[in-house]
Parts: sequence; structure tokens; C-alpha cells
Amino acid sequence: MSTSLKDLPKVNVDLKSELEGFKTGSMKKAETQEKNVLPTAEDVKQERQHSELIQGVESFKTERLKRTNTQEKIVLPNAQVVKQEKVHQNLLEGVEHFDKATMKPTQTQEKNPLPDPEAIEQEKEKQNLIAGIENFDTKKLKHTETQEKNPLPTKEAIDEEKKA
Repeated sequence: MSTSLKDLPKVNVDLKSELEGFKTGSMKKAETQEKNVLPTAEDVKQERQHSELIQGVESFKTERLKRTNTQEKIVLPNAQVVKQEKVHQNLLEGVEHFDKATMKPTQTQEKNPLPDPEAIEQEKEKQNLIAGIENFDTKKLKHTETQEKNPLPTKEAIDEEKKA
């Protein structure tokens, strides 16, 4: 199926002469930039997951759900707890709105006197004694030889006593 010459579109003579005299060497070099960037494999994967999720939600059948009963676990306070809360709240209000001007001045008396000097001295002596025992230097001791003053009888003496 080749097209015949008469079927081809007619070109204006001026344009035809310009096309024939055109020199490609006079053209400027240009870098081509692709403006329609293709998505990455990760983008395609995320889009596919998203569309599957949407399709799953849209095609979900509610008949497959099971009926459940919810139980509320909120326990209301009983009368005793409410009474305690009111008492506590009244105490807090009393403390917050207390009028200090109604207070009377008082004299403080010390009821826990310090111990007398003799008791302090006895306690110091006791602490010094304990410290002396705890910090005793065993290197200051002299070496001694132990002598038995009540020697055990010999074997012969034991045999003689058995015979007698």
C-alpha cells in the first residue's frame, strides 16, 4: 500500500525552497530533558498496596462479622466513697480559705531537753572503747610460747593405773 504522489499533501513553493536550502550544521546543540519521570518500583508497590486496601474495604462483606456485646467496666462510687470525697473536699476548702488573723499568739516550750554532761561522757567512753576494740592493731602483740602446766600422763602411767 504505497501512496501515490497525487495523494500526498501539496507544499507551498516558498516553504519547499526553504526546506531544500536548510543546513543542519547551523542548528544549535540542545540537551533533551525528560519531563515525564516514571515512578520507581517502590512507588508502584506502595500504590498497588494502597489500591488493594481500598478495594478490600470496598468489597468487604459485613455479613461475615460476628455480633458482640460490650460490657462497660465503669464502676460508680458507692455512698461511702462519695461521703469521704465530700469530707476531703471540705477539708481542702477549709485549709485554702483559713483566716490567719483569728489565730492567737503562743509561747513554745522545749520538751525534749538535751542529756546532762555525765550521760554524754558515759556515751563517749563507750564509743571510745568500741572504737579501740574495732581498730586494735594485732601487729603490736608479742609472740609467746605456750607451756602446759598440767601435762597428760604417759601411756605407761595409764597402763599402771588400769592394773591397780
